Amino acid sequence: MDKVRKLLIAGNWKMNKTVAEALSLAGDLQRELGLVKEVDIVICPPFTALSEVSKLILDSKSIRLGAQDMSQHNFGAYTGDICAGMLKEFSVRYVILGHSERRQFAKESDALINAKTKAALAASLKPIVCVGETLTEREANLTEKVVDTQITGCLAGLTKDQMDEVVIAYEPVWAIGTGKTATSQQAQEVHQFIRKRITALFDDAVAKRVRILYGGSVKPANTRELMSQRDVDGALVGGASLEARSFSDIVKNSI
Repeated sequence: MDKVRKLLIAGNWKMNKTVAEALSLAGDLQRELGLVKEVDIVICPPFTALSEVSKLILDSKSIRLGAQDMSQHNFGAYTGDICAGMLKEFSVRYVILGHSERRQFAKESDALINAKTKAALAASLKPIVCVGETLTEREANLTEKVVDTQITGCLAGLTKDQMDEVVIAYEPVWAIGTGKTATSQQAQEVHQFIRKRITALFDDAVAKRVRILYGGSVKPANTRELMSQRDVDGALVGGASLEARSFSDIVKNSI
C-alpha cells in the first residue's frame, strides 16, 4: 500500500496476559512478523511483562516495544507509578499516553497528558498521544471541538522538532471494545481535521510528517479499507492484538 508516511501498527494489550502468556504471544508474533519491513510494528504488554518480552524481541528487525502509560515525574516518591527511566531499562521505544481508558478511569486531563508527553520526549521515548470523542459528544456534533481541545492541550509547548517524534492516535471512544467501527470516511474526516489542526499549531511540513493512527475496533476485515484513507497512517489495536493470528493479519492487510 503506497503511503506518504510509513504505517505504524501498535498493539495495546491493556490489562491482559501473564508473563508466560505475553511471552507466548510475542514469540508467535516474532515468527509471523519477524521479516516485515514495510510497516513499523509496536507491541505494548502490561508493565509486568516488559522485562521478559524485551529480552525475547531484543534482536527483532521489525517489532518494537511500547508501554501503556508512564508518569510525568522522574524517579521519586510517587507510589505505584512507572517513570521513563524504568521503561528505558527494558528498551521501550514507544509509550501510549492519554488513552481514553486513562482519561475515563484515572480522570487524566489534557494538561497531565501534556506533561507526560514532554517527559517522554525528554527521555527520547516516542509518545503515542490519544484523542477522541464519546458517543454523546459525536451525537451532539462536538467531535471537532473535543478533538481540537485535546490536540491543543496535549501538544502545548512542544517544538516542531519534538513533533517529529510524536504519534497521534484518534480513538473514537464509542468504537472501542463495542464492535462498532467508524466508517473509513468518518475516520478520514477526523484524521484530516487533526492534520489541519497540527498545521495551524505548527506548520504544514510538521503536519505532513506526523503519523495519525486510527484506534477503535480495528480488525483484519476492516484494516485494508481504513489504511487506504489518505490521512490514516496506521492503527492502535486493542482486542485484536491479543491473538497472534488477528494481529498478524492486521499488519499484513495494511501492506
